[in-house]
Amino acid sequence: MKLIIAIIKPFKLDEVREALTGVGVTGMTVTEVKGFGRQKGQTEIYRGAEYSTNMVPKIKIEVAVASDLADRAVEAVQAAASTGAIGDGKIFVLDLGQAVRIRTGEMNETAL
Repeated sequence: MKLIIAIIKPFKLDEVREALTGVGVTGMTVTEVKGFGRQKGQTEIYRGAEYSTNMVPKIKIEVAVASDLADRAVEAVQAAASTGAIGDGKIFVLDLGQAVRIRTGEMNETAL
């Protein structure tokens, strides 16, 4: 099993969700986050005054998948989240040791 963590631009969430559903992902966790990478923040104009923010709003998606689905899920996220511009985000893939469905007690891939 793999845990896929993707940090994407907020307006790309629906496209990424549809792409993941299309490859067989059955659930995900979505969190609104802030951070920065090479962008180093952004400049915004509010009520006529320009100010810069150190943190850029992003969406963090966490998806647990069977190992054989991980590559297709990563490709789906990358294709759906890409704009070709700086700040498109990152995808991290981690090994997932165990999963348990609380309601039934199902373990590992059957719990996904």
